[in-house]
Amino acid sequence: MEGDLYKKRIAYPEFVDFYLPFGGRLRADNRWVQMSRIIPWKEIEPRYANSFSKKKGRRAKSVRVALGALIIKEKLNVTDEETIMQIQENPYLQYFLGFESYQEDPIFEASLMVYFRKRLGSEIIAEVNELIAKKFVEKKQSKKSDKKDDSDDDQDNEGQLILDATCIPQDIRFPTDVGLLDDARKKLEGIIDTLYAESGLKKKPRTYRIRARNQYLTFARGRRRTRQQIRKATRQQLQYVRRNLKTVKELIKTVPMSTLSRKEYKDLLVIQKAYDQQMYLYREHKHSIRGKIVSLSQPHVRPIARGKARGAYEFGAKISAAI
Repeated sequence: MEGDLYKKRIAYPEFVDFYLPFGGRLRADNRWVQMSRIIPWKEIEPRYANSFSKKKGRRAKSVRVALGALIIKEKLNVTDEETIMQIQENPYLQYFLGFESYQEDPIFEASLMVYFRKRLGSEIIAEVNELIAKKFVEKKQSKKSDKKDDSDDDQDNEGQLILDATCIPQDIRFPTDVGLLDDARKKLEGIIDTLYAESGLKKKPRTYRIRARNQYLTFARGRRRTRQQIRKATRQQLQYVRRNLKTVKELIKTVPMSTLSRKEYKDLLVIQKAYDQQMYLYREHKHSIRGKIVSLSQPHVRPIARGKARGAYEFGAKISAAI
């Protein structure tokens, strides 16, 4: 279907109208039904829609489908492919995503999950948190105002509050300090190549890229790495990154900064900050710092403690819900 890339959807299915072809009806106390009432889909949708172009093209999925699918994946702790199968088989999940009746066929392809994670960046997720918290406060205040005095009960009973939190993970490899520095070194080598091509210099600045890469691969292939080996590999990569940053600064004296693409310029700024952080951690013998960069391509991503069996941390934006 051709049209605006994103069309705002203001109609949301009523719980009692959800159609089940095999008979029966959904339970109102189901966790997915209750959570669907807490999340302020209508308030989130305009922010999500603004991330799309006004040009014509294939129409995008609604924010309820996109955000809802990511929440389902994390709460069930399954893969993208398994998430699609769960949605296909479970009418409660389909209602949670905003469908008016049960769909027997897959709702969408698993590859769209990557697209959803890209569209729902950290700013939108932060706004989701604020809207959920605001809605919960309004709901609680409304209950207090409507509550009548009970002469037979000396103590008010406001019910039970259930809080839950989940993470919208980003598609990044598991971060390590040495791996991050290796990525920084390689990106700096590309920046140096770009600047050198416009510099007119006869001799290309040395980067020791082959030696640096071999040293990193030797470290990465090791199975049981000691603390001394980790510090040695970190020191080596820090030295290469520092040398490359110095080379870039020298080249910029003769070549305008506009020679770099927007991506290269952004990478350079992120790398400089990441290098400063890693140098501080190395000198202070520490492993964490506030605002630590774990991905050069997505510097906004932060580690979130989850305590799951498959990993103590996940990397992405955090959302919360209360019922």
